[in-house]
Amino acid sequence: MFGNTVLSQVKRAENIKMSAIVQFLRENDLSIDTTVEVFITVTRNDQLIACGGIAGNIIKCVAISELARGEGLALTLATELINLAYERQCPNLFIYTKTQNEALFKQCGFSTLTSVPGVMVLMENSATRLQRYASYLTTLRRTGRKIGCIVMNANPFTHGHRYLIQKAAEQCDWLHVFLVKEDTSRFPYEDRLALVRAGTSDIKKLTVHRGSEYIISRATFPCYFIKEQGVINHCHTEIDLKIFRQYLAPALGITHRFVGSEPYCKVTASYNQDMRHWLNTPQLSAPVIELVEIERLQYHGMAISASWVRKLLVKKEFDTIDYLVPQTTRDYIQRMHESRPNHAVAEPLESTLTGEK
Repeated sequence: MFGNTVLSQVKRAENIKMSAIVQFLRENDLSIDTTVEVFITVTRNDQLIACGGIAGNIIKCVAISELARGEGLALTLATELINLAYERQCPNLFIYTKTQNEALFKQCGFSTLTSVPGVMVLMENSATRLQRYASYLTTLRRTGRKIGCIVMNANPFTHGHRYLIQKAAEQCDWLHVFLVKEDTSRFPYEDRLALVRAGTSDIKKLTVHRGSEYIISRATFPCYFIKEQGVINHCHTEIDLKIFRQYLAPALGITHRFVGSEPYCKVTASYNQDMRHWLNTPQLSAPVIELVEIERLQYHGMAISASWVRKLLVKKEFDTIDYLVPQTTRDYIQRMHESRPNHAVAEPLESTLTGEK
């Protein structure tokens, strides 16, 4: 590049360079995102003037010094980030960025999915991918006056999850369950999906959907997987719920969304509050969705949760686990333990914003 301007790749393990990036982001009112695997940095005369990071298929932490704006540097940085993502076999890209960067990334072929006005915008490098996914969902639409939806992580699938699904299904003409797609824990996505389907095979009028990048994913809701400050939490919640209400729910004709009560986790309780607002607010033109909260199933006075099961698994307290999970999950855990008897299952990074831990 011109002058003494240099573009570099910085990996997370490069501590000194990462410290400079953290400081630069702070100076630009951004926090470091722990999921970013590699940064592109731009330095001039050994001074950091721009950076951007890649986490999987998401571009994050884009910041440009005010001193370097208006000279084409932003477009160069964006192009480098996109090229790096393609090199890393991530052709379907999302970007979380400040509102003022929206026009820049539109020049690079990105389209806006939704935004928090004046704060942040979520974009992807396709003008039609979300619409195509919504069109696919319409092929799975069922008729009825009350069509329900649950979004869950099921990490792993417990009696609590089954109880929530069963109670919701009893109230609906049809129930759609979406399983969060991210793989961030000991229980792989395909295994979680199989356990949910096996554990609910006898429940009628139910469709268990594969998750997608458009519903509680690292793209739509990164603070579900990395804890961030309160105002940012609310912004990401807004993004996730706007996409759900404006695109996914209309495709399936969803009228009600079900969640479990949340006596323990403040983050989840806050998410449920935000959900109640964004599913009902007249600010959005999409049909209103009623939020229904179902009291969580308990065992010995404690709400059954997947996080409880994971803690018991670390301690190898299998006798108690037997009371908390269906037979299919018990069998899976037993096979897992027999194949890796000395393996300790650590708590995953994500919190519990799906209505049932």
